[in-house]
Amino acid sequence: MPESASGANEAGGPSGARAPTSGTAESRLRRLRVGVGSHVRAFVRTPLNVALLVIFPVVVVEGYGAAMAAFPRFPGLAVESMAEMGRVNGAVYAAAFLAGILGLFQSIGAVQADERLRVCGYDRAELFASRLAAVGLGAALVAAVSTAVLQWRVEPAAPMAAFGALTLAALLYGLVGMLVGAVLPRALEGSLVLVFLVDFDDFLSSGLVDVDSPALKLLPLHYPHDLFRAAVFDGAVATSDALAGTAYLAALFVAALAVYVGVTGQGGVLS
Repeated sequence: MPESASGANEAGGPSGARAPTSGTAESRLRRLRVGVGSHVRAFVRTPLNVALLVIFPVVVVEGYGAAMAAFPRFPGLAVESMAEMGRVNGAVYAAAFLAGILGLFQSIGAVQADERLRVCGYDRAELFASRLAAVGLGAALVAAVSTAVLQWRVEPAAPMAAFGALTLAALLYGLVGMLVGAVLPRALEGSLVLVFLVDFDDFLSSGLVDVDSPALKLLPLHYPHDLFRAAVFDGAVATSDALAGTAYLAALFVAALAVYVGVTGQGGVLS
């Protein structure tokens, strides 16, 4: 995973590319394409990253299913099998955590590299967009892998809606990971923070426990969990949850952009 951060040093110049200083739409698109391609290559260049992408969802989905199968059926829980419920929660956890880690390592060490790239003609919007696009691609990929792993044992009633809900969960935690990486640019500490956040959020948002608190709606996985359960068990799309989740994503995007601009403007250190 740290290779993602090191890849930032190549973001503006794979193969010695130099960014033009003109601000035409064509040059902006080319610089964005160069940046995204560099971030993706930095990730897939490490076989461990690719292996984790496939192995982690399998381990988590099956592990959650086996663990939940040992519990008695919770009162008020509208599912037939605790193992199925465990696998559903495991799929959300896998997508959110992997995307969060991707976002974290897109930020760690990258802000200083991006500040140098600005000298070569990149502006902050382009640099942020390239990192965000790389996180978005990664989020869609981990959501697809998690959906496929779940479908192996639990067939969703509405597969595309289930994939959309997992993509939303992954995008949200991709942005959370970028925020954590910007304010806490250390791999170990940042990873531990993400483990705690995703675990805590996944448990409280899973519906396994009946927590009557409006504060739950502030958790990033609250709406994706509701959407995912509705898609898997009922084959339905909860429109109000989809709109609320999209609004949450927009708010996180603004926060991540503001922190990124603030951090890069100060050479990678928050004052």
